[in-house]
Amino acid sequence: MTDDDHGLPAAECRVAHVVRRSARSEPLVDLRLAERERSRCLARSQERARHDGVRREAFAAQSLAERARMLAAVRRQLTQLVRLAGRCFCVADDEEAHRRRNDSLASMAGFRYVVCDVFTDVPLAGNQLAVFTDARAIPEPCLQDLAREMNFSETVFIFPPEQGGHVKMRIFTPSNELPFAGHPILGTAFVLAGPLQLAEIRLETGKGIVPVRLEREGPRIVFGWMTQPQATWEPFDRVEDLLRVLGTERTDLPVELYRQGPGHVFVELPSAGAVAGLQPDLGALARLMEESASCFARDGSRWKFRVFVPAHGVGEDPATGSAAGPLALHLARHGRIAFGDEIEITQGVEMNRPSTLYAVAHSPEHVEVGGSAVVVARGEFRI
Repeated sequence: MTDDDHGLPAAECRVAHVVRRSARSEPLVDLRLAERERSRCLARSQERARHDGVRREAFAAQSLAERARMLAAVRRQLTQLVRLAGRCFCVADDEEAHRRRNDSLASMAGFRYVVCDVFTDVPLAGNQLAVFTDARAIPEPCLQDLAREMNFSETVFIFPPEQGGHVKMRIFTPSNELPFAGHPILGTAFVLAGPLQLAEIRLETGKGIVPVRLEREGPRIVFGWMTQPQATWEPFDRVEDLLRVLGTERTDLPVELYRQGPGHVFVELPSAGAVAGLQPDLGALARLMEESASCFARDGSRWKFRVFVPAHGVGEDPATGSAAGPLALHLARHGRIAFGDEIEITQGVEMNRPSTLYAVAHSPEHVEVGGSAVVVARGEFRI
């Protein structure tokens, strides 16, 4: 999908007489003005020569060898002045022009992206997401490389639809591709549904089509609800090892593994303070399991939540939509809340990326997760 509003402003050349500058070409200048400037430079060099005592009379009285040496020095000075004038007016000499032709950004493919902060309604909080809004021309090996370069929890690449949705999306962590993830779904919906003026956007993922229902205030999207793929669950069989790696000794609810794409192992702790104080051994956790360790506790009317996923290159995740839905389901299954209750989840505080997520398990088959997002940057890769 082409993202026409996401272009980069061209940088201004620090020259008075630039005629045109585009993102795909070197700046163009009025060469007549450059020639006049060169003439002024030559006149100034002659004036300096007079002040230095280089007079016509003195020159005539000098030997031939002395004249040759002086002429060579003047030529060197003029060459330097002409080169300096060329640089001032963005006119490269032949060597520099050859280098520019070889290294020019104009010869490189450009891939536009949007950065948004997800599960927050203020910039510079929540979970960061990069969305490459038209990935058709990106070579397959570059997808993982770009996600690693962005180094966000996830990066999204948009392709034309194949299964009846509005677009197809692929989701990458810095180390691997995921079939589904929560905050990329919500962030992508905010990025794409605005220009498309959609009340609901249907996103094709590795786990099928995920609909996102959008709420607006005037033309602005302010909230979205995604219907998540149905999760499965099973007991986790290395509970003691997991508690040791987390640095805690007890949990009240059964420790269970939920899957709806990425896997999440849920561990209830005694208090919100215990969750906030966790300092897990991330290396040992990555060796122990590929799934996340999702630790939670009741915090008044909300739920305190921290998610650690070092096996996927994410030590701690600021906001995890794919775990928020299963958390609501886990709480409802074990009687902490009723089916149909909406819960508010706080996450990312310890990372200075505070996030707020909402989730409701209507039934084991019907789970929704909601939140806000804000676009904070637009850019372009040239590779």
